[in-house]
Amino acid sequence: MTDVVDKQTRSRMMSGIRSTNTQPEIAVRHVLHAAGLRYRLHVPSLPGKPDIVLRRHKLCIFVHGCFWHRHAGCKLTSTPVTRREFWLEKFTQNVLRDRAAIESLQQQGWRVFILWECGIRKQSLNWLPAAVMSDVKWLEWPSLVKLHVSPDALLND
Repeated sequence: MTDVVDKQTRSRMMSGIRSTNTQPEIAVRHVLHAAGLRYRLHVPSLPGKPDIVLRRHKLCIFVHGCFWHRHAGCKLTSTPVTRREFWLEKFTQNVLRDRAAIESLQQQGWRVFILWECGIRKQSLNWLPAAVMSDVKWLEWPSLVKLHVSPDALLND
């Protein structure tokens, strides 16, 4: 199947996709800041250059786009029809890079939260400041495998 737009238009569209300061990332930052939590953005000295780093709480937060980081079971995780092999390789590399960064951070004693774009778009993040203050070492939200579990229940595990 051929692309529905010409190469120049597709190039312009793809160049408009940001990797920092996305709407989901800004929404998370707003909730944290409103709760009085202070953070650093995109710390290059840490593996994976986490989107939000709360050093005081030894916490790294990644705000992942469902499409680019392959949120399992999410309807936003689609694979383009054109150049399918290219995209599958790209997505595989993204996932492997994410896993390596998370493992490295955890080995260094960091707590890691993964917040997915689909959850940030649809649900309140009022639970997040309490999660930051807790001793939860790992959190993925929403985990589509456990859709029936609320974020508050995750904190009580």
